[in-house]
Amino acid sequence: MAEKPVKVLACGDVEGRLNALFNRVQAIQKKAGQFDLLLCVGEFFGTTPEAEAEWQQYKTGAKKAPIHTYILGAASQETVRSFPSAEGCELADNITYLGRRGVFTGVSGLQIAGVDILLTSQWPRGVWHYGNAPEVNTKCCGSGSVANLADHLKPRYHFAALEGAHYERLPYRNHVVLQENAQHVSRFIALASVNNPAKKKYLYAFNIVPMKALEASELVKQPQDVTENPYRFCSKDKTGKQRPSFNTTEEEEPAGQFFFDLSKKQGGGFRGRGRKREGDGRGDFQRDENKQPRRHPQPTGPCWFCLASPQVEKHLVISIGTHCYVALAKGSLTPLHMLILPIGHYQSVVELSSEVVEEMERYREALKSFYKSKGARCVLFERNYKSQHLQLQVVPVPLDRCTTEDIKEAFMVQAQEQQMELMEIPQHTDLKQIAPPGVPYFYVELDSGEKLYYRIQKHFPLQFGREVLASEALLNIPTRADWRECKQTREEEEESCKQLRDDFQPYDFNMED
Repeated sequence: MAEKPVKVLACGDVEGRLNALFNRVQAIQKKAGQFDLLLCVGEFFGTTPEAEAEWQQYKTGAKKAPIHTYILGAASQETVRSFPSAEGCELADNITYLGRRGVFTGVSGLQIAGVDILLTSQWPRGVWHYGNAPEVNTKCCGSGSVANLADHLKPRYHFAALEGAHYERLPYRNHVVLQENAQHVSRFIALASVNNPAKKKYLYAFNIVPMKALEASELVKQPQDVTENPYRFCSKDKTGKQRPSFNTTEEEEPAGQFFFDLSKKQGGGFRGRGRKREGDGRGDFQRDENKQPRRHPQPTGPCWFCLASPQVEKHLVISIGTHCYVALAKGSLTPLHMLILPIGHYQSVVELSSEVVEEMERYREALKSFYKSKGARCVLFERNYKSQHLQLQVVPVPLDRCTTEDIKEAFMVQAQEQQMELMEIPQHTDLKQIAPPGVPYFYVELDSGEKLYYRIQKHFPLQFGREVLASEALLNIPTRADWRECKQTREEEEESCKQLRDDFQPYDFNMED
C-alpha cells in the first residue's frame, strides 16, 4: 500500500501578522481539508507594538495556532530576543522553533532541512541561473553559503523569503545528464510577506510523500521543464579563473545573515550570525583555484570566419552585433540558410563566454521570428569536428513541407543508417554539461526545443546535417547536400545578401533604438 502524502503549507515572512496568517490558513483548510504542518521561512516575529500584542495572545494560550507550525530563527538583530533557546523549543502551543536541529523528522517520516524540504530565510545566490528570472535585483540578492548548502543537500523543496517577492523557479536536476546516475529534482520557491499590499503569493500548498517511502524509479522522474543545476553555473572572477556563481568571499557575505550549517557531526544546524569559519564546507568548490585559467583559443592558421580576419568574406554578412554576427551560408542549402557566428575565435558553443551565448540566443530568436514570417520553421545544427571556428547553421524548412516530428525522424533514421547513436537530450540541458571543451560532437535543435546529440567517434560525414535536410523526406533537394555544388558568383551572392539584409532588418535587434 502506497504511503499517504503529507499535506504541507509553506509561508514567507510573517513579520508578526499572526492573526492574518492563521485566519488565511483556516480558510484554506476549510476549503481543502486539514494540512499536516505549516513551515515558515523569513522573519516570523514583528517589531511593532501591534505585532508584540498579537504574539502575546498565542504565547499565553489565549489563542492557538490552527496547525502545527515550524519556524526558523531570527533573520535580524531586532528579533533575536524572541528566541529563548538556541537549541529549538516550543514557543507556544503548536508553534515550534526548529533551532540548531539541522534535520527535523516528523512523525510521518518527512525530513525537514535534510533531503525532503530545506528551509532558509535567505535565498541561495545564483538560483536563477538556467531558469526563469525572478523579479528581484539579482546583483545583491542571495547568500553563497545557502547556495552551497542547497547544492550539498539536494532538497526536493527549498523555501526562502526576505526579498518580498514570490518566485517559483523551474525544477532543476541534481545530476549531469549522460555522466551521472539520475537523481531527484529540486524545486526552489520564494514567498512574499503575509498580507503584502501587492498581493504577492505568501502561502504555498503541496503534497509530498517522504523520500524514504518512494521507489527509486518514481523518485528520479524528471519533469518536462527541468533545467540544469543553477549551482553548477560557472562564471569568471577578476583573475579569469572559473568559479561557481555562488562562491563567497568575506566581503560578499552580509554581516547579519543566518543560515544552516553543514556540520559533519550533526548533518546541519541553524546558525546565528554568518561569520566565516574554517572548514565550512566550501572547499570542494575551490579545488581548481590553483589551476591556470584556460587561455582563449587562437586560430592555428588563417580563419575564414573571424570577422577581423582578412580572409572573411564580408559581403556575406547580414547583421553584426557586439559579440556575434549573422551571415549567408556559403553555398547555402536554401536562399534563407544563414549562419550565426561569434566575432571572436571560438571553436564550439561549449567554449563561448556568457555574453556571447546571450547574444547568440537573441539572434536565434530573431531568426526564428523571421522564418516564421516566411511560413517556415527553423532547424539549427552545429558540427564541432574538423572545423576551427563555430558555425551555428540555421536552416528554414517550409511548414507545408513536413512536421517537426518528420525532421526529428529523418535525423534519427539517417544516423542509424550510418551507425551513429544520435541521442535525444532534455530540452533545458546545457550542452556544456555533456560535451566538455575539445570533445567533437554533432548537435541539432528543432523548433520545438527538442535536442539531438552525437558524440563523434571517427569518420563522421562532414555534410551530414545538410544531407538530412536536403533528403527527399524533408526539403527534397538532394543535389544541394554538398555546399561546393551550390556556389554562386560573387555578384549573385552580393545581390542575395542585399535583399536578405533588407528583409531581416525588421527583426534585427541591432536596429532598435
